Amino acid sequence: MARQSLVAATVERFSDDVLEGRFPPGTQLPPEADLAERYGVSRLTAREAIKLLQAQGVVRGVPGRRSEVAPVAQWTGLEMLVRSVSRADDAGPVALQLVAVRRMIETGAAALAAEHRTDDDLAALERHLGGMRDAHTAADVDAFVRADIAFHDVVLRAGGNVFLAVVMEPLGRVLQHARRDTSSHEPVQRHAIAEHGHVLDAVRARDAERARDAMASHMDQTEADLRHFVLRQT
Repeated sequence: MARQSLVAATVERFSDDVLEGRFPPGTQLPPEADLAERYGVSRLTAREAIKLLQAQGVVRGVPGRRSEVAPVAQWTGLEMLVRSVSRADDAGPVALQLVAVRRMIETGAAALAAEHRTDDDLAALERHLGGMRDAHTAADVDAFVRADIAFHDVVLRAGGNVFLAVVMEPLGRVLQHARRDTSSHEPVQRHAIAEHGHVLDAVRARDAERARDAMASHMDQTEADLRHFVLRQT
């Protein structure tokens, strides 16, 4: 395995150890040689992994002593934060925060998509919405979620801003899990199909404000369904 892959794998295994309580926040890192032995890598790989962990806020330097594990709330690497929230026991607050992030990003993305979409983008949106309808009819939750995610991916890319999809990509695993929890309820699928249809109509019409409003409505409905069907809030 290439050194870069070994470093990434070591970082993941160390973060798993932190999240599973084997290295609680405030714990001093073991000596470099011990880490290398624990993860079956060279000392050089362990050293590079520690540097990457420091860059992502998982590990922090302490003057006069070995570095220590930082509290999860201080982690700055998006990938590391995604790993932490995906393991959270109480996923409710995390799911609501994700909807809030999606609302901020995807409403603007929908407006851009309406302004810049191509005929190919439009065809892809129609195809994925059709996939959602077919999956709903077949009661296939996994297929529904795949089509739902694909629809939003087209919206993110259709605006021509390369940063949008890159920013959202690390959240993909958490979003997929959260969407499956919500979409397992049949009424939620019906709501989502209707809301996606409104977004598609606005993008087709090249109406940026209408697309923004349609996506905001979709996020409002998503939050309401999440609270009612998954979190059981009144």
